[in-house]
Amino acid sequence: MKYIDERTGFLVCDSALDPLKDICCQADAVRSALGRYILSASGWRNVFAASKDEEDAGEVISDEDAVIVAHIAHVFYEGIGKKRPRILLAVDARPTGRILSYITMRVLVGLGADVSYLFISAAPETMAYSHEGFDAFCYISASHNPIGHNGFKFGVDGGVYERTVSDALAVSLRAALDGDDCVERAKALSALAQEEQIDKVLLEAKEEKAKALAYYRTFVLETAGVDPSFHADCGIVGELNGSARSLSIDEGFLQSLGCKTHYVNDRAGAVVHAIVPEGENLIPCRDELKKCHEKDKRFILGYCPDNDGDRGNFVYVRQSTGECEILQAQEVFALVVAIELADLSKKGVGPLAVAVNCPTSERIEALGEIFGAKVFRAEVGEANVVNLASELRSQGYVVHVLGEGSNGGNITDPAKVRDPLNSVMTFLKLFADKSLFSYAIEKMTGKKPEGEPSLEAMVDALPVYTTTGAFSSLAKLHVKHTEWARLKKEYERLFVTQWQTMALEEEGIMGYEERQTEGTKEVVGMGEAYRSPAAKGGLKMVLIGEGGEHLAYLWLRPSGTEPVLRVLVDVKGKKEALHDRLLSWQRSLIDQADKALD
Repeated sequence: MKYIDERTGFLVCDSALDPLKDICCQADAVRSALGRYILSASGWRNVFAASKDEEDAGEVISDEDAVIVAHIAHVFYEGIGKKRPRILLAVDARPTGRILSYITMRVLVGLGADVSYLFISAAPETMAYSHEGFDAFCYISASHNPIGHNGFKFGVDGGVYERTVSDALAVSLRAALDGDDCVERAKALSALAQEEQIDKVLLEAKEEKAKALAYYRTFVLETAGVDPSFHADCGIVGELNGSARSLSIDEGFLQSLGCKTHYVNDRAGAVVHAIVPEGENLIPCRDELKKCHEKDKRFILGYCPDNDGDRGNFVYVRQSTGECEILQAQEVFALVVAIELADLSKKGVGPLAVAVNCPTSERIEALGEIFGAKVFRAEVGEANVVNLASELRSQGYVVHVLGEGSNGGNITDPAKVRDPLNSVMTFLKLFADKSLFSYAIEKMTGKKPEGEPSLEAMVDALPVYTTTGAFSSLAKLHVKHTEWARLKKEYERLFVTQWQTMALEEEGIMGYEERQTEGTKEVVGMGEAYRSPAAKGGLKMVLIGEGGEHLAYLWLRPSGTEPVLRVLVDVKGKKEALHDRLLSWQRSLIDQADKALD
């Protein structure tokens, strides 16, 4: 049976064909291919395009990758530890997703799993629906990475597995590929499924998708804390860049709340620009909003997601000038934190806390001081922040908003994944409630606002910080040596040696302290005693003023999703010259440390 998805017109698969039946590769080549994979708690990723060009939009994958995918599905199934588990399977809009999901489906069904398939589905939609009695979910995506990448996220009850579970699965995968018979075992796994079993899953996919959309709509409303009668008179532009959000609830949902909408590039799979929604990739959305605002002044907000639709960043209209501006990722997160903390503080809820990742701008601490919330930091990785929030709730804190400010977007409890619709709902609550707007602005500025609620006023009231964009060309470094413990030790030595020569006293900076994050823990202290032997966590040098206040920080961490070292500098105030000087020093320190290990 050839299965065509009626929403997209895509040929999903031919259930009579076994994609592994005629493959031809050697076990050594398979193990060599696995060496290109990144297996982290944030997801397992690889350039699956057969050419290995990360910008290749082709659908074909290599024989070696097909073998690995079959074993990935097997170790995921075994890791659930239950006979006939109920599994939710979905993909984002990447071309290689179709073959990856088909292989995964065949293996899971053949092993006895009860598989519900959504085909192309936004990550937040999939993960919300996974609460509906599923033993686990498998979401095939590479999120913000270029089009030739793809990968796997495994989880349960709306969130990805904890690192210990993910690491255990990675150990099982490597063991499964260790034998010289790994190719034949992969073929046998793919051959287990019967054609009628696959047909049943595919024929039920349409009904399953309808259930997922209905569940997701209710979930978004409940997460926002509003009832179905909530109304907001606002115009919103969605530039979806061919993402999985093209097949989600966005347009109809917002229209049902009273919003006027305009959507472009909303055909799933039709990716028209680079995937990560940062910087210049938000220009099409900004320009579309400008055109809409000129015709109808109600249009004041626009958003663009990444391919799986969990990360979304925003553009907005400065209503005093009519100009459309791009919000930086750190600004998006800070705005949501400010509005949500203001809402909770106004209602007298507490004690309040916010869970963030290590490279989130310290403007969040400044907002915490304003609204009476403590800020806690975890290592980069959505799972780390979600787990930290859970730990804080067990200690009695109210943690309603959390996330990775360095990437934009937010996670709003009870969601366990970022969702641009959650951010939209936070902004709509501000527009719809003048008392909330007034309370937030007065707390942040000491003055009562004039006029109607606006994002412009909120942006202008945010604590001012100068922060490296997470996807700036200067925010990552390729290094020769990946022995992270040795590299960090040498970095620390160089930092201490060069500290006095930087003469930062003129900036009010009198000292420093080192902070390191591993998983959900942040520790203060320099040296090997404060980090794990693998040393894969974040390292931050906090620059301190005479009174102990934090004035800036320099941060680094090995990426968990790309073979690079990520760096970032955050400076209190609008101090671009100091930011650029510190970022140049940070990159130089790392380069010197890398060369010292030769």
